Amino acid sequence: MKILLIGAGGTLGTAVHKSLAARGHDVLTVGRSSGDLRCDVSDPAQVTELYARAGRVDAVVGAAGHTPFKPLAELTPEDYLAAFHGKVLSQIDLVRQGVPHVAERGSFTLISGVLAREPIPTGSAASMANGALEAFVRAAAIEIAPQRINAVSPTVFTESLDRYGDFFPGMPPVDLADVAQAYVRSVEGAQTGQIYVP
Repeated sequence: MKILLIGAGGTLGTAVHKSLAARGHDVLTVGRSSGDLRCDVSDPAQVTELYARAGRVDAVVGAAGHTPFKPLAELTPEDYLAAFHGKVLSQIDLVRQGVPHVAERGSFTLISGVLAREPIPTGSAASMANGALEAFVRAAAIEIAPQRINAVSPTVFTESLDRYGDFFPGMPPVDLADVAQAYVRSVEGAQTGQIYVP
């Protein structure tokens, strides 16, 4: 398959790239400052250009999204908008603009996260974004068929425990290799409208 991988240079994107390439897929890497193609997916005009340059693809895979983390009392309306634009709207636009460029039975795989179901202090903007994205995936699945759409919703990565583990007390971490396999399942499988929790 020809796969467009957004956020390929990040921690998660690197693991997903490795897993998909090892299975023989042709992976086009996309990032703001690195990759085969450069794109800031929060800019709809750049997404339009991205699809024009990439051509027809079999799958679009998202492994990037930014949300601010602050105590609720310190979060501003602009912070919530930043979370929505950085993680939700950017990925929605990948789907909205991508439908005409993805093969008839191709797929979209987006990234949400554990905070949609397990909130933490300072994480309300991220929880909002993850929950909105997962609701979109379920809704889009019934409209874009026979194309498919799923989301991967991991907890904290084992490999990132030294930096982020304190924010997720008592939550079992997940290995990046296992998260990458959830992407493989979404890309190569037949399910749609699913939220995969690796």
